[in-house]
Amino acid sequence: MNLIVTILAFLVALGVLIVIHEFGHYLIARMCGVKVLRFSLGFGKPLWKQRAGADGTEWVVAALPLGGYVKMLDEREGPVEPWESHRAFNRQSVWRRFAIVAAGPLANFILAIALYWVLFMGGIQEAKPMVADPEPDSIAAAAGLQRGETILRIAGQPVASWQEVRWRLLQLAVEREQVSIEVVNSKQELTFRTLDFRQFDSASMEGDPLVKLGLRLFRPDVPPVIGKLVPGGVAEKSGLRVADKIIAAQEEDLRTWDDLVAAVRARPDERLRLVLMRDGTELSLTLRPESFEQNGKRIGRIGAAPQVDPTAMRDLVTVVRYGPLQALEMACKRTWETSVFSLRMLGKMAVGEVSWKNLSGPVTIADYAGQSAQLGLGPYLAFLALISISLGVLNLLPVPLLDGGHLMYYVVEIVKGSPVSERVMELGQRLGLTLLLLLMVFAFYNDINRLLSG
Repeated sequence: MNLIVTILAFLVALGVLIVIHEFGHYLIARMCGVKVLRFSLGFGKPLWKQRAGADGTEWVVAALPLGGYVKMLDEREGPVEPWESHRAFNRQSVWRRFAIVAAGPLANFILAIALYWVLFMGGIQEAKPMVADPEPDSIAAAAGLQRGETILRIAGQPVASWQEVRWRLLQLAVEREQVSIEVVNSKQELTFRTLDFRQFDSASMEGDPLVKLGLRLFRPDVPPVIGKLVPGGVAEKSGLRVADKIIAAQEEDLRTWDDLVAAVRARPDERLRLVLMRDGTELSLTLRPESFEQNGKRIGRIGAAPQVDPTAMRDLVTVVRYGPLQALEMACKRTWETSVFSLRMLGKMAVGEVSWKNLSGPVTIADYAGQSAQLGLGPYLAFLALISISLGVLNLLPVPLLDGGHLMYYVVEIVKGSPVSERVMELGQRLGLTLLLLLMVFAFYNDINRLLSG
């Protein structure tokens, strides 16, 4: 079932993002008087096609959905009747060609703004920015953060949710500087803490950046009762059941779920004896936590989640909501910040400051699509907004074959007063194809590594 949801969520996301991107090209081309011959969602063999409109534009859904294109009347690609030559793309002024090409990425940014606007107006239920005990020997521990403190401001900017904390610290972490945060404790005492990002290893930004900082979301003490088992996980295979209460691990009494987590994490690939209560009967069993890597350390996990009382979590959740105008401002700000951050990360990858392991391919994107869809409409729309921004930024890179490469040629044409030569464009296409193939290889390699490592 999860696989079906993942595939459907991925295909819907691809369809929406590609159609919006190509419709940007299509709309501005029509406004500029250029004849559009074909609007294709996907590449390869057409699965469905239909002619419509005064120009008889061919609308196509093709077999390979990883992209799309808008084919326009162009004298460089085939013969054009004399009475239609004024509608050919190559006959348009450089400014019109620039607008038509730039409209695709711009449409992706507009889609992201629209999605964020809807989310910010409708309200997003998120966790309050309250911290648990930081991980020992971490940046958060060195800053003196304590359990139960709520983060109010980061570098002078207010934050209202844990998600805002994650986003803001992710932006600041890559700069590797000291950052001041304002917190308040349960006694309403204000304190300033300093996170020293100079110690932060920004080479790999995979996973949750807050985990790398030692920051954890506050949760009330939860009893060590099994609430959910991962199908096929160590806990299920070893005989644990939902509602089992774990009372001891390796002869040590357990009081909270965190105590159980600590015992499991400390014993990757080692035998762990548990004592539990099931229907009033005391039982014991032995299991072996599977080993996986987190922040360079091998820790254990068994594939189980606690039984949580929803009423106990109610006070830890907040709804972030804005009025229409403020929501639009926040949506534009989030889109701009995400775009700039994406470019900054690409730049750091290019100079080796950030690992290429952070590059994701279609398998990882499909996984995120499925996860967000299962969480609900809000997370899925936020995922669409993020991927739409990434698509817009990627297409604006000055790489031949991408929209940004064509825009680069038009800028040169504006400066020198004449188009770039066919020879230069041909060499550029070869270079662009090589770069894109390298990026695809890196992305697929990372996807495979993530699958193998879990």
